[in-house]
Amino acid sequence: MSLPPSTPPSSIVEEDAEPADTRVVDDPTATDPTETEARRPRAEHLAELLPRLVAPLETNRLWGWLSALAVTALAAVLRLVRLDIPARLVFDETYYVKQAYSLLVLGYEGRWADEVDEAFASGDYSGLGTDPDYVVHPPLGKWFIAIGMRLLGTESFVGWRLSAAIAGTIGVLLVARIGRRLLGSTLLGTTAALLLAVDGIHIVMSRTGLLDIFLSTLVLAAFGTLLLDRDSYRRRLAERTATELAEHGRLRDPWGVRVGPRWWLVATGVLLGAACGVKWSGLYAVAVFGVLAVVWSITARRAVGVRLWFGAGAVRDGLSSFLALVPAALLAYLAAWTSWFVSTNAYDRQWASDVNAVADVPQRTWLPDALNSLLEYHLQAWHFHVGLDSEHSYSSHPVGWLLQLRPTSFAWRDVDTPAGASGRWVEAVLAVGNPVVWWGGAAALLVVIWFAVRRRDWRAWAILAGYAAMYLPWFTYSAPFANRTIFTFYTVAFAPYVALALAFGLGVLLGRPSLPLVERRWRAGIYVAVVALALVAAAYFWPIWSGEPIPYEYWRTHMWIPNVESLRIGWI
Repeated sequence: MSLPPSTPPSSIVEEDAEPADTRVVDDPTATDPTETEARRPRAEHLAELLPRLVAPLETNRLWGWLSALAVTALAAVLRLVRLDIPARLVFDETYYVKQAYSLLVLGYEGRWADEVDEAFASGDYSGLGTDPDYVVHPPLGKWFIAIGMRLLGTESFVGWRLSAAIAGTIGVLLVARIGRRLLGSTLLGTTAALLLAVDGIHIVMSRTGLLDIFLSTLVLAAFGTLLLDRDSYRRRLAERTATELAEHGRLRDPWGVRVGPRWWLVATGVLLGAACGVKWSGLYAVAVFGVLAVVWSITARRAVGVRLWFGAGAVRDGLSSFLALVPAALLAYLAAWTSWFVSTNAYDRQWASDVNAVADVPQRTWLPDALNSLLEYHLQAWHFHVGLDSEHSYSSHPVGWLLQLRPTSFAWRDVDTPAGASGRWVEAVLAVGNPVVWWGGAAALLVVIWFAVRRRDWRAWAILAGYAAMYLPWFTYSAPFANRTIFTFYTVAFAPYVALALAFGLGVLLGRPSLPLVERRWRAGIYVAVVALALVAAAYFWPIWSGEPIPYEYWRTHMWIPNVESLRIGWI
């Protein structure tokens, strides 16, 4: 496949540039380019406006899909093969897999007896009682896990992890398609997907029955629909502005034309509401993506020459964006609690009726009992989250996450030495990212920031929005602001944007087609070397991502960073 005809910097749409001057020269009273627009056919206006708003996509759609599906197939293999190992509950599967089983049986999260993991793994579920358990994450992610258990059986280790593996595979496909649209290049979109496909954090979380991979994929899907909303909004803005100019010679409303319903933004809200129904951290994406949608509306109205472009974008489009995004997210979030609503024995389900029946001062009687009880549940969960500061040997500070300085050990045990082998053998799962992807992504992030600030590249800002939504909020839970126990594996939520950032940086490296042939060759050589190194690193780290039994000494060769416990740094 040849290199793309243009890199991200060369195909930038300068949204903040002033619109072309199209005033009628013989009208001395004209003060705005759209005040007395010459009467031209609509097609001419559209041909002038559309390139200001929407960057063209590559026309070879077949190749775009074939390359995306090829990388997705690789991702599926890495996430589905030998999904039954480790053949036991690992790390926080002890919570979420057992809670998923409880949802299947009771319809709510019941309380389990202590020390029942081995019995559960062997198919003995007698440790589950009917008393409700206090859990601090919404039920949707656990229902996703339960679907796999329903399909393959509750005693199947693969069933525990099937939904996570499928969600991770879908995430790779989404990055391929999103990257193609965002970066304007099938090559770069496929590269981003390949980098995510071979990333260790994404692989480990896709092979484990935890919640974070569902959060990651749902927010990523919302990011994709947000990009579709951007293109749809801008095309309609260009079309309706062109019609207005063709019919009246000017924009009669100083706020510009109305664009109509934004259904892709509604879809974004639904997906983000579902993400919040997995983990509350999806709420940050609602805020960041909502602001991004409004900013894109403001710059679009300026680009077509609307006189009061800021007010139109901030007020009119801001209100319509809010009404499209937030109610959809709220309804989707409440829908995620359906099983709790219909289960009379769920935790705190009867709180309002029980408390208000005996309280001297009833609590929030203006709310229906069900919503009142749900609100109380949320208040309790919020206090738990902000107060979680227990010591954990693998807790880490977000400042080290971009370099994966303190990964999380999900599983570790000695195993029998295989026949014909010698020495100590171990089975380990370490949730650590592909060093080439994450360390290269950290360097590429500096390039992305430079293009966002200096070039005002909207695609760079879009990638940074992913970091802002899924990474930066964790600093508020860490020193010096707080001391909550958090882990590096949370980075799976923004791993797709790391892959996109590295692909963006590689696109910058490739340069323009007009560069001298010799320079293009060495740039392409570096590009190929980075991708090849990521593949080699994935092959090397695969045993400690997948839990394959390996010699202890071979495991030690993967422990590159010494353990410095006081700084929460180290791969041991």
